[in-house]
Amino acid sequence: MRIEDIDRSRLSPMMKQYLDIKDNYKDYVLFFRVGDFYEMFFDDAVMVSKAIGLTLTGKDCGLDDRAPMCGVPFHACDEYAKKLIETGFMVAVCEQLEDPANTKTLVKRDVIRVITPGTVIEDSMLDETSNNYLCCFYVKAKQASLCLADISTGEAHLFEVEGKELVTSAINELARFSPVEVLINDGVLSLKDCMSFIKQKIKASVTLLEEGQFSASRHYNDICKQFSVDSLDMIGLDENSVGACAVSGLFTYIKETQKTVVGRFSKLQKHESDPVMTIGFTARRNLELVETLRNKERKGSLIWVLDHTKTSMGKRMLKTCIEQPLINPVKIIERLNAVEVLTSTPVELGELKELLSGVYDIERLMTRVMYKTANPRDLKSLSLTALKLPAIKSILSSFDTKLLKDCNSRISTLDAISNLVENAIVDEPPVNIKDGGIIKDGFNDQLDSLRNIISGGQDIIKDIEEKEREKTGIKNLKVGYSRPYGYYIEVTKSYYDLVPDNYTRRQTLTNCERFITEELKIAENTILGASDKVKTLEADIFCEIRDFVSTQLRLVQETAGAVAMVDVLCSFATAAINNNYTKPEVALDGNIEIKGGRHPVVELMQKDELFVPNDAYLNTTTNRMSIITGPNMSGKSTYMRQVALITLMTQIGCFVPADHARISVVDQIFTRIGASDDLTAGQSTFMVEMSEVADIVKHATKNSLVILDEVGRGTSTFDGISIAKSVCEFISQSRSLGCKTLFATHYHELIELENELEGVKNYSVAVKRKGEDIIFLRKIVEGGTDESYGIEVAKLAGLPNKIIKRSKELLDQMKEESLRLIANSEKKEDTSQLSFSNLGHEEVINRIKRTNVDEMTDEELREFHKELLKYL
Repeated sequence: MRIEDIDRSRLSPMMKQYLDIKDNYKDYVLFFRVGDFYEMFFDDAVMVSKAIGLTLTGKDCGLDDRAPMCGVPFHACDEYAKKLIETGFMVAVCEQLEDPANTKTLVKRDVIRVITPGTVIEDSMLDETSNNYLCCFYVKAKQASLCLADISTGEAHLFEVEGKELVTSAINELARFSPVEVLINDGVLSLKDCMSFIKQKIKASVTLLEEGQFSASRHYNDICKQFSVDSLDMIGLDENSVGACAVSGLFTYIKETQKTVVGRFSKLQKHESDPVMTIGFTARRNLELVETLRNKERKGSLIWVLDHTKTSMGKRMLKTCIEQPLINPVKIIERLNAVEVLTSTPVELGELKELLSGVYDIERLMTRVMYKTANPRDLKSLSLTALKLPAIKSILSSFDTKLLKDCNSRISTLDAISNLVENAIVDEPPVNIKDGGIIKDGFNDQLDSLRNIISGGQDIIKDIEEKEREKTGIKNLKVGYSRPYGYYIEVTKSYYDLVPDNYTRRQTLTNCERFITEELKIAENTILGASDKVKTLEADIFCEIRDFVSTQLRLVQETAGAVAMVDVLCSFATAAINNNYTKPEVALDGNIEIKGGRHPVVELMQKDELFVPNDAYLNTTTNRMSIITGPNMSGKSTYMRQVALITLMTQIGCFVPADHARISVVDQIFTRIGASDDLTAGQSTFMVEMSEVADIVKHATKNSLVILDEVGRGTSTFDGISIAKSVCEFISQSRSLGCKTLFATHYHELIELENELEGVKNYSVAVKRKGEDIIFLRKIVEGGTDESYGIEVAKLAGLPNKIIKRSKELLDQMKEESLRLIANSEKKEDTSQLSFSNLGHEEVINRIKRTNVDEMTDEELREFHKELLKYL
């Protein structure tokens, strides 16, 4: 039954009301409040029942057929809304705006808020370890702006980009923040690479807004109200800039979804000269910073190793630190010094961690305060956190490092909040305001008076009960109370003949009758009236307390940020102590020097054997590029990743897994690792590989760190060698790029580059032979190797002996064939039948002599053979 086909004139009043509201929220699932349920009808009911497995029923609606219907309990709204959001829906919550008991007509209803992936504020729907960013992406001419905000924490960021690098810069920021929802204007649709990245890489939902929503002049007052300022100048915003358009689009959307404008955001952070390292989407994945590449799991990632945080705020800040390493040496050293102090004072570190364990997520609590959805327990959590802060400050005051002293100065004890809440709200308050029992005795005189009436009323009830027993002679007469009927006098059947004439029957039960008297009615009105007034007054007092707490937003926000940083520093210190990390030295000469370096994740995941540490040395002159040769599975990729991770860990201010490390700041880290096809984009392995290499040579600078693994492997042998050699030449030479690079390859021809190019050094993985078997020593040593161990590696991987034996036979045959071809070519050259030198093919013969076929795939061997035959 489609909504557009319904004859609305025949509908019941409630169903007509439903469709009238649904007309304004056609793209949303409408949660329509009916009593204790949120109900969905017609198309919504059919879609939702299939999407999340609800039972589809029907409801009489005035039509011949019943309306399809499904529903969820009102108290489980968040749970089911989360499921729908994760499935790709958006939800509009329609509430009853009046008490059905107080009206004889149709209950008024309207949508009170809209829930989309980027506008969630409920804890039950959020990941405590990650920010939940909403992004507005605005493009006009050759300018663009991205405004990103986390409505649950009050963070807001603004980027403005332009020129040739517009697309790349936009993608880098999107990769850094990974928004769950992106709002766009028409201009973004023309940026196909950006749209593809949003939908396929970060998998964010996309909403196209009308152009009017991006008008800063039209929405000037709303933006100012969001930031509690009088003008856009106060948040560094030019009304006519593309940045103002993005800010307008984002906060207009927040207003429309939340149905209100509140001053939740305390500042807009403009990123004009970015103080953080650029790490592209590919490098983030390859280095497994926050999740593993294969299974998308937290365990096995860098954050899994470093996360010893005790607070939700600290967990989110840790993730931000890892994904946004610093590039300012002074800031890096400040963090390292703070971690050093904490590692050297284990007692104070333990006390801080214990105190932090009792700190609640005050960032997100304040969001609920600002949006007036905070309940009594939320305010109590704020207060309990405030009570921990003096002790935290006391410990921090004993440290003499800049960053810890700065954190201490930014932490407020929030006395105004804790004093008010502790004096006003009971120790274990209910969740629901309507339940009452929130405010302590002695806080409000009027409330105390009403409570005295209620407690005194109980004595009145007892007096009435005793008096009626004596007057009537009914020994088991009792006065009771039930919610539907109020107070009553209960008499069992055996005493019916003693019931006085002034008793009015109120309810008949199987074994007794219940009555009311005028005296009892007066007492009831007094007691129940006072009880209702108590609940109303308690709710009013609570709202006043919550409104006062909202005035402390900036103080709480500043405190939350400082506490989160302390938590992160304690986490770094704990990781350093547990894993035997050392403090790296921050260098300014461009060198990276690591002694006894280890991979932070692999050494913890590797249970069966000890991790073999390795040294690394890169500089900007004589050792810009390390070409690393060696068998597959011997540890080349692990070695290169650990150098990148040790560099990154230094720049987040963390100690590193090494005996000694001296690290110069890099502005970017690039990786080209792996060879998985991008089938969704219709690109082959080789196309993806070349696109990533192109991105590196286009955007890397002399201060970047580049990791290249098996470049050129995805094409024919000669093409691959040519490409790999050309890439090495371009990256290693200072006149073209000259950045620090680790280049692992199975093309042994590249070994010669050490003698041909300045700044190129050869390294290889040490291997020990034992008969026909090999042992990988996992040690990186100076000098290249032209030996290959493809068949031995296959044996280690568990290929059957029959296949291994046959592989060796084929290998011998191919070697013989190669030698025969070389002999024939040399013979022809001697008899002047064919001069390879005259034809310019001397380089081909040299490659044949140098080529090892052990590690070639069948396809590569066939291609190699074909290319040789072309010249004979």
